[in-house]
Amino acid sequence: MEFSIPLQPGSPLGRQIFEGVRHAIRSGRLRAGDRLPSTRDLAEQWGVSRSVVVTAFEQLQAEGYIATRRGSGCFVSPEVAVKKPERPAAAIDLSRYGRHLSGAPSAGFVFPATRPGRRYDFAYGRGDVADFPFARWRRLLTKHARQASARELDYGPAAGHPSLREAICTHVRRSRGVSCEPSQVIVVNGSQQAIDLVARVLVDPGDAVAIENPHYQGTRAILAASGARLCPVDVDEAGLDPSNLPPSARALFLTPSHQFPTGGVLTMARRLAILDWANRCGAVVVEDDYDGEFRYDGQPLESLQGLDGGGRVIYVGTFSRTVFAALRIGYLIVPKALVGVFEAAKWLADRHTAGLEQRVLAEFIDSGSYELHLRRVRRSLATRRDALLDAMATAWGSTLRTTGEGAGAHVVLWLPTGSDERRAIDTAASHDVGVYPVSGYFLRHARPGLLLGYAQMTLPDIREGIRRLAASLTSR
Repeated sequence: MEFSIPLQPGSPLGRQIFEGVRHAIRSGRLRAGDRLPSTRDLAEQWGVSRSVVVTAFEQLQAEGYIATRRGSGCFVSPEVAVKKPERPAAAIDLSRYGRHLSGAPSAGFVFPATRPGRRYDFAYGRGDVADFPFARWRRLLTKHARQASARELDYGPAAGHPSLREAICTHVRRSRGVSCEPSQVIVVNGSQQAIDLVARVLVDPGDAVAIENPHYQGTRAILAASGARLCPVDVDEAGLDPSNLPPSARALFLTPSHQFPTGGVLTMARRLAILDWANRCGAVVVEDDYDGEFRYDGQPLESLQGLDGGGRVIYVGTFSRTVFAALRIGYLIVPKALVGVFEAAKWLADRHTAGLEQRVLAEFIDSGSYELHLRRVRRSLATRRDALLDAMATAWGSTLRTTGEGAGAHVVLWLPTGSDERRAIDTAASHDVGVYPVSGYFLRHARPGLLLGYAQMTLPDIREGIRRLAASLTSR
């Protein structure tokens, strides 16, 4: 423990130490019960003889400022310690970015992980960590921790460890049809940082940026904070309609493989039309492939980036859904011309992503463990999805419409036009069922609906949860 007292020449050191500690106690810097460093440690810190410190401490104890406990050291006496006086918070002017963030909590953001869980909680946006092979992960983590050299524990490459960039590149080329080289991969701390870096590098205040309507709120928040002028483009079951894209947009952010939150899958015709728009207008397309690994009807669709021949698409991927969220590793795949500037932006943001975890993840992918895990998760999610759809068909038949069942780990149950979404959620909660609103993800033309995630639910809980939800909606 470091404890600073400025010692000045020309005055007895013991007296200065006594007065310095006494002032720290009287001012509230040291509080009742705080443990003081040992006299030996303080003598070493202050560069004085230990006997000088001992003499000062003896005087402090004699005057009741400190007390000793046998075998535990010296502590501030509760009788003399004072509470540090509260001062009014200083008024500090915020930047435009800070002013935007200060209003974020009231902007309708939805954070299901922070809400009290219900017995039958259809939470979305999270994977089932129970399905993850933690025993295998722990063995790899232990192996790399033991083998790590001092150099490997120093600062690493800003763009990511070479082994992980190579592993990601190989995987996405094979599984998602991405066209890239390892040098185009930028390892980041989750897809949220990826989107933030894109906004920092490519978006100026006032730029028109197209986003899906509805859309992922984390993207909206980043773009709004950057000063972008948001241009919402409506989506349907076939994804975003490119005929409504503004020609003045600097960029387009979209989720083509499993539109968030509606679950629509962008058709091939619309994919090609979006690429044509980007090339004609000189725009950048940011493809957020947050759920691309989980498709149940046939093979996963080829990425938009893989269809791009003009270097207009930036691909965003994450391991938060497929491995576990606490890992905080995602990646960008950027056109070759942008590699240098994105590497610099990542370095300025936080130097680099944690190196040990990168090496572990690289071996996890290279060994085939990742693909084996993905196959197990797909089978597990497909089984849960089928149970959810069967239960919903039993409860409502065709009276209520759903979207998003072809991929990902959530569906949307659309409520009749004019329904009170908030009341539906509160009534479901009274039946111990957790469901979540869709309307907050719209910038315009909001429709009432309920998001139902199923990745963390058992089959019996899915069936019982839907039964209770149906009963709650009927009782309203």
